Amino acid sequence: MEVMAISQISPDQVVYWQWKFVTINATLVYTWLVMFILVFGSWLVTRRLSPTIHSSRWQNFLEVVVSGIKGEIDEVSKGEAGHYLPFIGTLFLFIALANLLAIVPGYVAPTASLTTTAALAICVFIAVPLYGIAKQGIGEYLKEYFRPTFIFFPFHVMGELSRTLALTVRLFGNIMSHEKVIAILLSVTPLFFPVAMQILGLLIGLIQAYIFSILAMVYIASATQVHAEHEK
Repeated sequence: MEVMAISQISPDQVVYWQWKFVTINATLVYTWLVMFILVFGSWLVTRRLSPTIHSSRWQNFLEVVVSGIKGEIDEVSKGEAGHYLPFIGTLFLFIALANLLAIVPGYVAPTASLTTTAALAICVFIAVPLYGIAKQGIGEYLKEYFRPTFIFFPFHVMGELSRTLALTVRLFGNIMSHEKVIAILLSVTPLFFPVAMQILGLLIGLIQAYIFSILAMVYIASATQVHAEHEK
């Protein structure tokens, strides 16, 4: 079993069902599982929200998480967290939960798949111009690609593509390598050492979720605030 786990570089290779061009693999199954937990958990916590101090522990926990995310976004966006909270908060919660569930036996983090991390990075790639256009207008936003001169246009485009690739590879590499290290340790060392590594892996998973989300916010903030800087 350990040998099989080590040889599987990506959860994409774990196929549960296939018919012609339709394939259901571990990446798809666990991605939907994470989404279901987030949606169902949010519904359970928010269906009986209370404005009083006697709210449930789950509501208090959710408020702490949302306030923490909002505070981090505020520092980057200069007080406009409400505008970006739904997107950045969703990114963080999805990646964090996908990584934390790795403690469950048999679970494979979908973020250990290059297709998942690429999809998340593409979401950021699309969100950056959308937020930029919404804030500046399409004309002013497109002008940024030609500043200080039109010669810099290809370099701006390359920069957008390269940071998308960096987001993809950074998250994939960290999560995938951690899972393979744990699989190797389980096959060659006593139980206590892999357990310690697993706990460390949970911390790394949270850190990776934070880094991915904060970088996404930095990219969005740079697209929405650059026009204001030119006007000064």
